[in-house]
Amino acid sequence: MDIFHINDTQTLQNPDKPEALVNAGGFLWLDASHEEVAADPIAWRNRVEAITGTQIYELHLKDVSNLTHPSYFDATEEYELVVFRKLTLTEANGDNKNGVKRKIPAALNKLATTPVSFLLMQNVLITVRPAQSRTVELARQRLLDYKSRAENNTHGSRLPASPEELMLRLLNAMVDQYLELRQPLTQQLDRWQHALLDPRRPFNNWLALLDSRVELRKLDNLCEEQRDAMQELRDHIVDTHDGNSRAKDLLLVRTNDVMEHISRVLNHARRLEASLESAVQIHFAAMAHRTSEIMRTLTVITALFMPLTLITGIFGMNFEVMPLLKHASGFWYTMGAMGVIVVLLLIYFRSQRYLQDQASRRIE
Repeated sequence: MDIFHINDTQTLQNPDKPEALVNAGGFLWLDASHEEVAADPIAWRNRVEAITGTQIYELHLKDVSNLTHPSYFDATEEYELVVFRKLTLTEANGDNKNGVKRKIPAALNKLATTPVSFLLMQNVLITVRPAQSRTVELARQRLLDYKSRAENNTHGSRLPASPEELMLRLLNAMVDQYLELRQPLTQQLDRWQHALLDPRRPFNNWLALLDSRVELRKLDNLCEEQRDAMQELRDHIVDTHDGNSRAKDLLLVRTNDVMEHISRVLNHARRLEASLESAVQIHFAAMAHRTSEIMRTLTVITALFMPLTLITGIFGMNFEVMPLLKHASGFWYTMGAMGVIVVLLLIYFRSQRYLQDQASRRIE
């Protein structure tokens, strides 16, 4: 577990006697990985208690160690717990639990998530996250590389003033990873739509399409859980924060910003899902229309041959005396009559718009 002491001017990593710095100005950030906590949860909890003077409840200790825990918020008299699912860096998430390779597109393959737990105490922030977390690593590097405004007067160079502000900065960076997926997801779904509606190539990759819809539904549910957790956090800040109004407003602004970003991802996921569903419906409508065109053509052909079949059936009767049966030109008269019938039927079908060539249909 790494310990950071953050004040107005600098960030110290792994200072000596961190328990003496809890009330010495600034605040502490205790950063641990899931593997560290899972290796010996009791020892980790005892060390946290030795530094902060607060003991984590047994159920919350299980929550921060649970890699399948959904986004969640809970509060006690001594601390608040926020569990937030973030995107993982691993690419090996195209397999299901049985090891069967799923045909998920590359963009949707990046939707594997893992929980990050935040424990907010008095002047202390505790994070339990994956061993490889780009968001946390970048935040740590920025804090350690911080230069005061007098040395580097740049926008956004201020250090976080409280554990709540640092947590909201980390949450905002995690949500931004979802926002970065909007463009590749949109491009991937556009390719699905073109494949579904391409009349020259029949679409047969239905398993991949089903897996993609499942992943979009998971993203929808994930964003709803995240938004609910952030809403509960916001309500908790409104009800219990006893700081000055400016600090409270800053926390509310940052919380609302995180919630707004989550809503954007949620709305985008729903739009993609609705667009894909519409493309599937249009695909089946086009297939039904194509089937109808084929059946109409076959019906016209059948209608053309029905009178011809009738004529040949009549002349195939075993009567000794029949008109034109023994006439020298009887065969040609019959063939001519059959041709005239076909031409008349074609003219009638064309006048009733039963037959249309592909070129005229495209023009219309």
